[in-house]
Amino acid sequence: MITGADSGIGKETAKILVQEGAKIVLSDLKEDQLEATAEEIRSFTHNKSDISTWVADLTQLKEVHKLAEHVKSRYGGADILAHCAGARGAAGDFLELSDEDWMETINIDLMGAVRVSRAFIPQMQQKGWGRLVLISSENAMQPYEEESPYNACKAAIVNLSKCLSRTYAKDGVLINCVSPAYIETPMTNAMMEELAKERGSSVDEAVDWFLKNKRPHIEVQRRGQADEVAAVIAFLCSELASFVNGSNYRVDGGSVETAFG
Repeated sequence: MITGADSGIGKETAKILVQEGAKIVLSDLKEDQLEATAEEIRSFTHNKSDISTWVADLTQLKEVHKLAEHVKSRYGGADILAHCAGARGAAGDFLELSDEDWMETINIDLMGAVRVSRAFIPQMQQKGWGRLVLISSENAMQPYEEESPYNACKAAIVNLSKCLSRTYAKDGVLINCVSPAYIETPMTNAMMEELAKERGSSVDEAVDWFLKNKRPHIEVQRRGQADEVAAVIAFLCSELASFVNGSNYRVDGGSVETAFG
């Protein structure tokens, strides 16, 4: 089960897991984009894989329940959940952000993770085996001043994954977190397009400026790629990670400055 699956990290995770023989349910907000992604992955794997799609708004509890029911009825429940859905949410000066700005971001980024975890962990408990990977961000350890709601939600995701890992490991369900930094996805592309407009520059120039001025500790000096994050997610979903639980894997090119953040 992959949320936020129509592009970016979710899509690349699906590609790897399908190659490893997984049956996949892709979920996101737009049916046409989901179906296009499913067709691309089928083509990528020569149409041999069992891939289905399900449109769900994870801010709506009823839609999360319907998604879980679909997975249960079609596959007997989820073995793996990679929760890749999320949004930057409201950004700007902290004193200018409203309660509504905060609650919108929390509802998507934090409560979305809470809802899907609550829906799918019981399916894994019934099987006696499961892998749950939540996606946080470098912002959880190294917050940026203009993104306070996103920072807070992503820090909460790290804490949530640790909390759940302590609770459900006894049931065979291992729960971990992945924290990317500045990955080339539709979300960061939109950020760069906005920055380019503000600076009156090209998008490529905006990316270069952002790397030098906002992410100077990305030591590899480039944006990360979604498949580089997906590789770590796939590892955590595998038997190779059978003794990994409650961890947070930073896939950030060195962006987080400290050793212990």
